[in-house]
Amino acid sequence: MVIDPSTTKYLIKAKIKADGIIEKSDVVGAIFGQTEGLLGDELDLRELQRSARVGRIEVELDSKNGKSDGVLTLPTSLDKVETVILAAAFESIDRVGPCKATIHVEQVEDVRVSRRKQVIERAKILLNDVMEKSKTDSESIAENVRQAVQIEEIISYGHDHCPAGPNINDSDAIVIVEGRRDVLNLLKYGIKNVIAVGGTNIPRTVIDLSKEKITTVFVDGDRGGELILRELLQVADVDFIARAPQTREVEEIPQKLIMKSLKNKIPREQYMDMYNIKIEVKNGEDKRQENGEKQPQKMKKEFFSKKKEQQHTRKEEPESSEVVEEPVITTEKQKNYEAILNKISGSLKAVLLDENGKEIRTIPVRELTDEIKKGDNVSAVVFDGIVTQRLLDIANNKNVREIVGIKLGNVVKMPKTVKVLTKNDFQ
Repeated sequence: MVIDPSTTKYLIKAKIKADGIIEKSDVVGAIFGQTEGLLGDELDLRELQRSARVGRIEVELDSKNGKSDGVLTLPTSLDKVETVILAAAFESIDRVGPCKATIHVEQVEDVRVSRRKQVIERAKILLNDVMEKSKTDSESIAENVRQAVQIEEIISYGHDHCPAGPNINDSDAIVIVEGRRDVLNLLKYGIKNVIAVGGTNIPRTVIDLSKEKITTVFVDGDRGGELILRELLQVADVDFIARAPQTREVEEIPQKLIMKSLKNKIPREQYMDMYNIKIEVKNGEDKRQENGEKQPQKMKKEFFSKKKEQQHTRKEEPESSEVVEEPVITTEKQKNYEAILNKISGSLKAVLLDENGKEIRTIPVRELTDEIKKGDNVSAVVFDGIVTQRLLDIANNKNVREIVGIKLGNVVKMPKTVKVLTKNDFQ
């Protein structure tokens, strides 16, 4: 049945039963014939249809065993009172054609109620669409802004113009990755001390930087990542190794996998033992040592060995280095320092000790210089980081006697009263 939504307010629904076989035309004729003049001119059915205040009478019949029954519907735009009067008039019909019949009105339905339900349901669908679109637009805007900030944060570092994060210069530790897109992905999740090598031809900038800072190599979990890692192990001073999951690339893995991979980084020596990797130092490295280029770690190790020789041979001849006047530490202290250094390795923590070798407190490395400045009873420091010129100057001013770190940075002037040990000195 077609209902004109612009005019219909109510829908009369009724059931009809007849003691014989009847047709639709019989029902319609009976309704018009038996209600004519019953309700006056104002509610005359023919006049109401002409003025479009009521619609067509729809009848559905079914005949069985010589009897007929069915349903009839009539849409109206009359008010509520007029509609129910018209519906009651239908029930006054007692004959259809030659047969006795009864009509019973079951419902006068307010079409506007059902229309409201349709409007509400449709409005819900439209609202969901709008909210989803708005959410997508907001996420898109946020992502665009985030990417723009990341691109602005990338700097070109060193003479080789390596793509790097903004904190590459200030941080004590760095993360080496393969390419610019890897740097972008790590910047996206707040890792800003990252630098890219741009392929297997490792730039001199990265090589020199690895000698001054705690270095973690983070490469793809494929063959290409393995080749870059082997190249870095040959030419750079690598401390830790992290790999993306197998067949995955650093540039496309999500934050959870990035953090998990970096958290599970493996020390260089352990990684080489696990995978039976043997690395030959390239000629370029040998040349650098022969040409007398500064090698802080190796110079420090040579000095420590010479001091041990002096202790055994009891030679009185001093070394040419400024640190010759330092007293030789005892074996017990060495063992204590080594145990503490192994315990805090990879944690970026620092342990402050008094003159008796007892632990005062453990602090983050980033707070080390401030703590030394504030404290007066600190005699030794063991920390998971790089010994820098600034740290040595502060330690010298506060009468700190011994500094133990992972490696020695670019130190120009070694204080006479501060003894420096690194991880290599315990090997």
